[in-house]
Amino acid sequence: MARKLKEYPSVTLRLEDLNGEINLVQVIGRSGPLHVEIGTGKATFLINQAKAQPNINFLGIERANKYYRFAVDRIGRWKLNNVKLIRTDAAVFLAEFLPAESVDCFHIYFPDPWPKRRHYKRRFLCPANLEHLVRCLKTGGTLRIATDHAEYFEEIQRLITDKKDSSQGRLEQIEFLPVSGAMEGELTGTNYERKYIKDKRQIYTIAAVKK
Repeated sequence: MARKLKEYPSVTLRLEDLNGEINLVQVIGRSGPLHVEIGTGKATFLINQAKAQPNINFLGIERANKYYRFAVDRIGRWKLNNVKLIRTDAAVFLAEFLPAESVDCFHIYFPDPWPKRRHYKRRFLCPANLEHLVRCLKTGGTLRIATDHAEYFEEIQRLITDKKDSSQGRLEQIEFLPVSGAMEGELTGTNYERKYIKDKRQIYTIAAVKK
């Protein structure tokens, strides 16, 4: 029998309770550096990182209800006080609620590649969303991305390294180092990465710092 998932109000942010640009200290409940994961899945990354870096605040954004509920239950059971989750569309949240110069690091690991050409417009990593990612990053803040999809990775590389656009021109590519919560041989410590390593799939990564 499947375990009944519990709700933990202390873990969650509700979009309906927010009114425009948020006060991060107020909604998270404490000050400190902020890392945002877009697409949390079952929260394996968030849990490992939150335990490894208790001085950092983590905010996870997940749109799929089944993963969101599972993640809330896991984080609540671990009694982690440096993680919050919100169920919403990440593009809308960045554009309408997240303040400028507020994020120390964005983690975007294995986003849906929407491989059919007619679905490319659904991809999260696009010029408009990159503009908001750059706007929300602090100077010196980092953007970290991983994918197993070669064509999508090429598009992401072009997007980040194209100096013609003012947003992209503020990013400088840096080495993609393993996160502190990753196990040996991993870079991100996510469920998808572990699955793809087992399947011997190629994993592509890119990291950049805001100048």
